[in-house]
Amino acid sequence: MTLTPEQKAEIDAERAEPRPTLRAISEGMEKRLYTAHPVLDHGFVRVIDYMGNDAAICQAARVSYGRGTKSVSNDEGLIRYLMRHWHSTPFEMCEVKFHVKLPVFVARQWIRHRTANVNEYSARYSILDREFYIPAPEHLAAQSTTNNQGRGEVLEGDEAARVLQILREDAMRSYDHYEEMLSQDGKKGLARELARMNLPANIYTQWYWKIDLHNLFHFLRLRADAHAQYEIRAYADVICDIVRDWVPLAYKAFEDYRLGGATLSAKGVELIRRRLAGEAITQENSGMSKGEWREFVALWGDAFQS
Repeated sequence: MTLTPEQKAEIDAERAEPRPTLRAISEGMEKRLYTAHPVLDHGFVRVIDYMGNDAAICQAARVSYGRGTKSVSNDEGLIRYLMRHWHSTPFEMCEVKFHVKLPVFVARQWIRHRTANVNEYSARYSILDREFYIPAPEHLAAQSTTNNQGRGEVLEGDEAARVLQILREDAMRSYDHYEEMLSQDGKKGLARELARMNLPANIYTQWYWKIDLHNLFHFLRLRADAHAQYEIRAYADVICDIVRDWVPLAYKAFEDYRLGGATLSAKGVELIRRRLAGEAITQENSGMSKGEWREFVALWGDAFQS
């Protein structure tokens, strides 16, 4: 992880000056404020600000005054009910603002979640740092033979070394040319907004990303999933840890009903009922496609193995 001296000074200054407040706070999130949590080789996630806590979710659901808390057990039961029945509005009452440093190709995936407010570092005004994401050898893999957007077997030995060398050399060469095009040493130099076009997708960018808890849970459900690309999942895993400290009751319900839960189609419910009634179920008599059947069996295990 790389922080600039200015960022380090800003973090130290913010953490050194606690401020009194009348608003509801989360003790877990207060400990997280401003701290940079490393991700990948040069990236990080840090909390800039937040609003609300578990009690705020319950307060909004009850449309009550004050803290809105009857008891911890009552609040937990209410939050689980809201999560179980997909009542999203109370979770929208909590918001968080992150500062994230991430490779451009990860940012392009991330920005598809169009339910947040984003302000990105501008390479039109500023010069990007010479920092690139270079995967660890264990994260270099061949194309999956069963998933067109996934990874297969890990590359090893000479092949892995060859790929890593190409990634490093291409990144450094492109940045050398970037600096050369920007140079005004006896030349006009190319505008920053044009010189940046030659940079690779593994260069690091930064942004502020503000989102409400409901939409953050949706982001995490997709990006913390085992099928998500490793690089964005690494960020999602760190954010999961932060959210667990921020709203522990809500995160516990999210973990139970979303991360650890499963959604069944009407056809899937029918197949389970048929199996419980003693019928032997196969892909041929299931009415499912091969791909759908493979996913169904992977979820429900031996009960549906042929």
